Amino acid sequence: MNSGPTPVMHAARASAPPDPRRWLILATVGLAQLMVVLDIAIMNIALPSAQQALGFTTADRQWVVTAYALSFGSLLLFGGRLGDLIGRKTTFLIGVLGFAAASAVGGAATSFGMLVAARAIQGAFGALLAPAALSILSTTFSDPKERGKAFGVYGAIVGAGGAIGLVLGGILTEYLSWRWCLYVNLFFAGLAAIGAVLLLKQQRARTRPRLDLPGVALVSSSMFCLVYGFSNAATHTWDTPSTYGFLAAGAALLAVFAFWQTRSASPLLPPRVVLDRNRGAAYLALLIVGAGMFGIFLFLTYYLQQTLGYSPVVSGVAFLPMIAMVVVAANLSNVTLLPRLGPKPLVTAGMLLAAGSLVWLTRIGVHSGYVTAVLGPLMMAGLGLGFAIAPSMNTGTFDVAPQDAGLASATLNTGQQVGGSIGTSLLNTIFASAVAGYLTSHLSPATLVHGHPAPALAEMSLIHGYTTGFWVAAAIFGAGAVICGTLFRSGPLRASGPPPTTPRSGTTFREEAMSPAPATALR
Repeated sequence: MNSGPTPVMHAARASAPPDPRRWLILATVGLAQLMVVLDIAIMNIALPSAQQALGFTTADRQWVVTAYALSFGSLLLFGGRLGDLIGRKTTFLIGVLGFAAASAVGGAATSFGMLVAARAIQGAFGALLAPAALSILSTTFSDPKERGKAFGVYGAIVGAGGAIGLVLGGILTEYLSWRWCLYVNLFFAGLAAIGAVLLLKQQRARTRPRLDLPGVALVSSSMFCLVYGFSNAATHTWDTPSTYGFLAAGAALLAVFAFWQTRSASPLLPPRVVLDRNRGAAYLALLIVGAGMFGIFLFLTYYLQQTLGYSPVVSGVAFLPMIAMVVVAANLSNVTLLPRLGPKPLVTAGMLLAAGSLVWLTRIGVHSGYVTAVLGPLMMAGLGLGFAIAPSMNTGTFDVAPQDAGLASATLNTGQQVGGSIGTSLLNTIFASAVAGYLTSHLSPATLVHGHPAPALAEMSLIHGYTTGFWVAAAIFGAGAVICGTLFRSGPLRASGPPPTTPRSGTTFREEAMSPAPATALR
């Protein structure tokens, strides 16, 4: 019976030379991840034009975003486990090509139903692609210094992807067509697929893998209910049965899933993956960042376009300084600081910086200037996101057994996706309530023009809504700083046993992954 890798085998793998193509592999998976991350932001820019072209209502418009979020969030853990079981190269290619095909269908949509169906299929293939990309990265880079650089780049992509989507979406919508916001994925997917075919090693399983089907059904159902419930709250109210009913069902199914994972012979999400203190804190950190980031991107985009009168292209360009700071902070934190300090001070500082930037943004006004009121907070937010996201992604996949790498990656993505859904619903609802409350308290005969609020009052009510949203988002990040400062261990990351690195000569990673994990890794 195979008792697992021996110390000699670990030493051989640890001393194996790194893949000479590893930086090209990073470029390949980074390009694919960028395609997935920017897709939501780029479609938000395209939505008004798509609505006009296809003739659907404003109430229906939310479904173009929700359909993607539902399938993506529901299937992430399944996609992560599938990558572990059938091989990451195969899963990655299926995800890239499927995402491209769905994007082509969505770009050619002739009806609202066709567009929503394409977006749902995009999300399903994205749920295969995203965890496969991150797990490929985590198993390709084993040297701590190189791993820091790789995750710095990857974290920068995740942190800046939304802002890049705003820039690209504005350019494509203004100068070509909203359909190119979907067609552009064919370019990204084509390059990523070529890179995967040429660079990634074929992975074959020695034995037939087992899949926890009850676990898949439970977690997919729970994620669907949670994402749908939060999305519904963004367009309706919290006391609507379709909101609290789905949220309650999602929480109950998640509790049953957690219980089942302690009883299943081959659990979909082994407790050892999430019960490690640092990894658990990293997953929670990305959930908090996902919830708070919404306040920066959406409200600031609305402010720039609706209040300051910026075009979509100029609004996107306005986010470029933030993108630059995310890139700088992500690489500085992962390459230089994380090996010395560990994730605790970095993620905590990142949360505090993001909270401070949002408090700073509460000073905006109807006639504020970009340089005086927006540029500084944007750069500060970029620093915060870079410090919070990149170390969390590195920590969330650190010291994971090879057969669990895809699941750890999927859990990171799930945290960010559920956090984004929470932020969307919570902050949208608070924004709408703040605007309505301000109008109600300031309405008088003198502030009405032909039965409607005067333009000045309407603008002030929007400013009040934005600043209220910024305060709440700042509170989310502030709470995140306290939580992460408490949960993360102090000091640098330390492996519990010999590090799983490059497969030994003559085998594939898949063959290594099918071997039982060393006992020291199962904490």
